Amino acid sequence: MPAQIILASSSPRRSELLDQLNIRHSVHAFAIDETPCLHEPPLAYVQRMAAEKSLACQQRLQTALPILAADTTVVQGGLIMGNPGDQAEALAMLARLSGTSHHVYTAVSLRGQDHGLAVSITEVIFKSLSQADMLAYWQTGEPVGKAGAYAIQGRAAQFVVSINGSYSGVVGLPLYETAALLTQQGISPLHE
Repeated sequence: MPAQIILASSSPRRSELLDQLNIRHSVHAFAIDETPCLHEPPLAYVQRMAAEKSLACQQRLQTALPILAADTTVVQGGLIMGNPGDQAEALAMLARLSGTSHHVYTAVSLRGQDHGLAVSITEVIFKSLSQADMLAYWQTGEPVGKAGAYAIQGRAAQFVVSINGSYSGVVGLPLYETAALLTQQGISPLHE
């Protein structure tokens, strides 16, 4: 069957979450500059990134299919924590998250007949991590390419004391908000 939407993301996790909603999709991701603007608040940042990703895909593909994009960032003490550039940066992020609460912001942009934007904000509390814990976790390879240097759906689940909000939002695509946007565009996950 043909795709219902285009996913403007190369994240296998986002694709799996769309599969969970039973949404047929094709994947087309285009790189954009993800540098935060000076003094840009985390909420504005993730909204801008998701919107720019869907727009870049729409402009390049020139398709009638709706385009879904998302952006996730970890925020602790007002600091936006994107993907770590190297081991030192990942360990610094994990040390900052150790024994504290932080928030995961995920924005979803859907461009079709119109443009819809939704945001999920989830509080996550980590246990205290030892240097050995953080180094061993780095060596698993999981922190690479993950906002805040961790994957809640992977081995980092053992660090999570609690979450208040959307688990799928922390993974990278909040399903409640995504389903609502799709329904507004006439794509109902329950009726496919």
